Amino acid sequence: MHPQLTQLFDEAESRYLKPDEIGSIHQYITSLPERLDAYRSLRDQELALMQRVADQLQRDFASTETTALERSLKHALLLLRASAMAMLLDDETYLQKRLLQWLTPTLQVYQTQAIDTALYRSLNQQLQQTLTPPQMQRLKPMLVLAQTTLLHTGTPATNGSR
Repeated sequence: MHPQLTQLFDEAESRYLKPDEIGSIHQYITSLPERLDAYRSLRDQELALMQRVADQLQRDFASTETTALERSLKHALLLLRASAMAMLLDDETYLQKRLLQWLTPTLQVYQTQAIDTALYRSLNQQLQQTLTPPQMQRLKPMLVLAQTTLLHTGTPATNGSR
């Protein structure tokens, strides 16, 4: 759950909520069905979506070692699942703590920025074809945060797009 909402619930013993705080809770609750729908769509279509991304990646990097492609695909799958959960919870800090803190150094070790750049581009295209516009709008801030953070782990010379 969103950290600010958690804090409001923790303070419930000492005071009633202010109108803007009630508004935040109302917005969180009323958006929950949309976030659940987006999460379910991702969960139900993950295999087909990621297979299309993997196929594209193999075409784009035919001469690249398979283990490097598999590693990047696994990281993208983790990114997608963590982004989906962060979207469901409406909590960017979930994404930062659960994925980005440990995955960023890992990507620096493997130097897969070129592969990852192409992979994320393909993933974003597949997501736009798979999700409805409102679902994509819910997920996009988390994806942008994760992908921007992860793609900027190396030097500028290695971050270029293919």
